[in-house]
Amino acid sequence: MELAVIKTGGKQYLVSPGQKIQIERLEVKRKEIVFDQVLLLSKDGKIKIGKPLVEGAKVIGKILGEKKGKKIIILKHRPRSSYRVKKGHRQILTEVEITKIES
Repeated sequence: MELAVIKTGGKQYLVSPGQKIQIERLEVKRKEIVFDQVLLLSKDGKIKIGKPLVEGAKVIGKILGEKKGKKIIILKHRPRSSYRVKKGHRQILTEVEITKIES
């Protein structure tokens, strides 16, 4: 079983071929994306750990589309001063299907 840990958008994701992940929005116009920041690679029972990245490893994915994530409510409140602010935020996410892990 192939596994890899990739870094994108300031976060790390454990991925395998055929898996669908939702990551922070990518400004990409094409349908295929290459993640070259691979931190860990596991292939055929052998594990390669990068320092900080694994040399020559990359993960290829197919972009399926964009959608909005769950709504997050931000509430600011100061006691005894009638100050209340309520805001909402929905992060735009890109859905990616991992197609291949190369080393």
